Amino acid sequence: MFNKKLKRVAALLSGTLLLGTLLAGCGGEEAKSDEIRIGANFEMTGNVANYGNASLEGLKLALKEANEAGGVNGKTLKLIQVDNKSEASESVNAATKLISEDMVKAIIGPAVTANVIAESQVATDNKVPVLAPDATSPAVTVGEDGKVKDFIFRSCFIDPQQGDVMAKFAADNLKAKTAVVYVDNSSDYSKSLGQVFKEKFTAAGGQVVMEEAFLQKDQDFKATLTKIKTANADVIFVPAYYEEVGKIVKQARELGVTSPILGTDGWDDVKVADIAGAEALNNTFFSTHYSDKDESVKGFIDAYQKEYGHAPNVFAALGYDAGRLIVDALKRAGTDDPEKIRDALATTKDLQVGTGTITMDKNHNPIKQAVILENKGGDRVMVAKIMPEAE
Repeated sequence: MFNKKLKRVAALLSGTLLLGTLLAGCGGEEAKSDEIRIGANFEMTGNVANYGNASLEGLKLALKEANEAGGVNGKTLKLIQVDNKSEASESVNAATKLISEDMVKAIIGPAVTANVIAESQVATDNKVPVLAPDATSPAVTVGEDGKVKDFIFRSCFIDPQQGDVMAKFAADNLKAKTAVVYVDNSSDYSKSLGQVFKEKFTAAGGQVVMEEAFLQKDQDFKATLTKIKTANADVIFVPAYYEEVGKIVKQARELGVTSPILGTDGWDDVKVADIAGAEALNNTFFSTHYSDKDESVKGFIDAYQKEYGHAPNVFAALGYDAGRLIVDALKRAGTDDPEKIRDALATTKDLQVGTGTITMDKNHNPIKQAVILENKGGDRVMVAKIMPEAE
């Protein structure tokens, strides 16, 4: 879960920054009457810039399509972009600027959990809806008090679903009886997934025989991987982001670790293969939001390739989904009033997006399919497809 101290700092910083900005006056360009301003708060630089930039590309495509089709409610959608530099404090700064200077009606992003949570208080205080394309922690939309955050939504599934899916896959498909859980101790995303996997795998009759941790930006994992190798577990679960995942898989195979290595959507980036190598990635599996082999998402993939000249990754697809969601909400609201947009997002039902269909549940989380992909011979093969039940 999100660190309480960091939340207090983020809340204090957001209040101070917002007050300072309001006192200084609105320095942004005045909004035109024939446009609807949408904010993009993304990691354009920094440690997870691949996620932020890919999500932004997908979002831009969705808004471009809407504008080319005549706009929304007789108005053109204008995207205002701000770089949060992959940092929680900068995410607060970005949200503050977008709301108080640029006067946006909704914010899409950031990509990762901690950065979304950091901006949440600013958005909520100003009653501006946030739609997070990629942030999977339950804490994004539901507070520690168990109450749903009124103005915060997401377009991706949540960590418990991924942890549950991968635990069941390990037990049922791979027939694993023992597992090692290896998490990024500096990431709420990673720790949350590790905990859910442990609970679900144990409930399925398995045993977690070892739990280890690393930190973001670590380079050498061999000492811990040597220890993990001695556990001789049936599977190793590594819910983390692409930079560290690629190095962990590469170094594990160099040490002779042959067990299946399992992961989650943080693996879904071409950089993993660049870092680990295709051969090392054999016998690894991860949960994600869609497969490019799925015919139902072919229309999005073709449009994206035509626009950018390269294939989309999952974060681009989720950014596109977020764009489709906000366009749909604006149309059904019939206005760009932020509270009406919030109400429309909450009642989204059976909306066709890039990765399939979305219905928003009572906790502002989408009911949508998850898939499990296997890395095999330099390709990704879809081995399972799951649609969760509504809560």
